[in-house]
Amino acid sequence: MAGYVALLRDPVVARPFVASVVARVPIATAPLGLVLLVRTARDNYTLAGIVTGLFAVGLAIGSPLWGRAMDRLGQPRVLVPAAGLSGLLLLLLTAATVWTAVPAPVLPFLALLAGATFPPLSPAMRSTWRVVVTDERARRRGYALDAAAVETIFVGGPLLLSALLLLGVVPLPLLVTVVLLVGGTLVYARSPGARRVVPHPGTPEHRAGTAVLHSPGFALLLTVMAVMSIGFGILDVSMVGLAEHLLGSGDRLGVLFAPIAGGSALGGLLYGSRDWRSPDRRRLLVTLTLFGALLFAVAFAAGEGVPFVALLVVLFLTGLFISPNLIAAQGLVDQLAPGHRLGEAQAWLSTSITAGAAAGNAVAGVLLDLAGARAALGVAATAVLTAAAVCLVAQRSWSARHPDPVAVH
Repeated sequence: MAGYVALLRDPVVARPFVASVVARVPIATAPLGLVLLVRTARDNYTLAGIVTGLFAVGLAIGSPLWGRAMDRLGQPRVLVPAAGLSGLLLLLLTAATVWTAVPAPVLPFLALLAGATFPPLSPAMRSTWRVVVTDERARRRGYALDAAAVETIFVGGPLLLSALLLLGVVPLPLLVTVVLLVGGTLVYARSPGARRVVPHPGTPEHRAGTAVLHSPGFALLLTVMAVMSIGFGILDVSMVGLAEHLLGSGDRLGVLFAPIAGGSALGGLLYGSRDWRSPDRRRLLVTLTLFGALLFAVAFAAGEGVPFVALLVVLFLTGLFISPNLIAAQGLVDQLAPGHRLGEAQAWLSTSITAGAAAGNAVAGVLLDLAGARAALGVAATAVLTAAAVCLVAQRSWSARHPDPVAVH
């Protein structure tokens, strides 16, 4: 942990990192908050899944566009107005959901716009790490710390949501989400670290809008992460249904998310603390395979007759392999994408993840209505193992683009 502590002692590093983490909590709380709000106000899981899915679709569409704008205009000039607009749209969506006289088709439309205007904070922080940390080994630890934080947000955000729901005000999670989004983005944009990222307006490379997608290896990586995220999106929403089935209320989903959040945080920090000899591409294959296999174990442990403590243990073990997936994928992006387009390339990685999650959210709503939480978890596991299969096929392409050190000698 000494390497992580040393990073966070530097205020130039700590201030943008902590602010970006706060501003990214809504990525997790907004979708689940929408699921619970729509489910409560409109009594329809399918509509809840569609609303949540279109929010993620908006994220997928907007991220590379905002990422390119940041490269050309600078981070503060893009992030602040985007956060304000997205926050306003989330407030409108909350009001429209609670006011049942508003037609149901309005809700997915507002969710799409709110997602499309969501600021690209993960690509922004990735660029800031490259500027504020000059030592390469320390920077790798920073990347791991950031990835662990992001994955912990995805599985730990529901803990905050669950605590807010104890107050008995269903719209409260989305209201808090807006405060975190706008406030965190403002603090991040005002930090010296974020302001050090120099924009590059009007270069020919930035005018070539799709050049970053021309690499077959990079496209394969986006496919792997999108398919994996389908499974993650199904898992996310299925936890609500599982909490209702096992604990009697979706408001108690924090009990199920606590072990998987703890496992993800620990797994990410352990992964980032080591200097690995194997390449990122091989580690991604291993972590994907273990993640998918353990999701099948979660589906089994959620069955009748299995002790509840066994389910909690399996959830913790599953969480250990969540953060390493993103850390390895981000490392592969830096290897496979053009050097002058790394910021936008990381935004495309975010797009692939959120697009997959969008599909998973929508599918999960239908699966919960038709077959229940255990079946949904089985589909999630199948999706992750499919991503591992694509990752296996992609190994040769990735190796040709970035040979192992042993192979070079």
